[in-house]
Amino acid sequence: MPVVTADSIILQVFPYGETSRILRLLTATHGLQSAIAKGARRPRSRYGLLEPFCEGVVTLHVRETRELQTLSAFELTRTRGSLGTDLLRFGGASLLAEIVLRATAEETQSGLYIALTQALERLQREPRGGVECAVLSEAWRLIARLGFAPELAECLDCGADIDAEADVKFDHAAGGIRCADCGAGAPGREIPARARLALQRMAAGETPALERTEGHWWLLARYLDHHVLEGSSLHSLTFLAAAREGDSCVD
Repeated sequence: MPVVTADSIILQVFPYGETSRILRLLTATHGLQSAIAKGARRPRSRYGLLEPFCEGVVTLHVRETRELQTLSAFELTRTRGSLGTDLLRFGGASLLAEIVLRATAEETQSGLYIALTQALERLQREPRGGVECAVLSEAWRLIARLGFAPELAECLDCGADIDAEADVKFDHAAGGIRCADCGAGAPGREIPARARLALQRMAAGETPALERTEGHWWLLARYLDHHVLEGSSLHSLTFLAAAREGDSCVD
């Protein structure tokens, strides 16, 4: 049974039986991996901290004929414990982890590991008032990195370039925008030029200032539903909606 050692990020953790845990990991060199950490729930476990968003060097005993590998060691390098102290940060990190889990194959995707690492680091250090915009921008950036970016520069139907100051109709199911002529009577949601520009910047890895975010959350949820989740749902989006509502009540 070959042994694999790689940099990794823990995306999800589940209890298994009375003493073990199941980990879902993104590795830098072997893509997504699932592994059982036998005895990890025991008080004197040799594994130490195994929590979502922790980063470390993982050692796995891999058998190609099975989906669940065996964890041999996990050498912790970053805990990212601060993500768990803020609901928006934790929800945002959970959203990114779920997108990776739903849209990534076991094979390694170039740059994905670094992109997720950078996104999690950013959510840790982002000033409190900018966390919501940071989550939105990092989610769209990740979607683009995974190859699901919407078409935001040209009309889906006629292929015409859209003027930067033109309002458009965004068809989340079709995956992009339509010009005024093609959008007449077509499905989709009307969005102003500034919202389209904000989407373009977020997909490119930038973070525009957003005066209102509710419409952007609606677009993100619908877009994910059609192009990444195939009709299923993300628990993190429900969690984030509650966190944002609670945050606004506090303010």
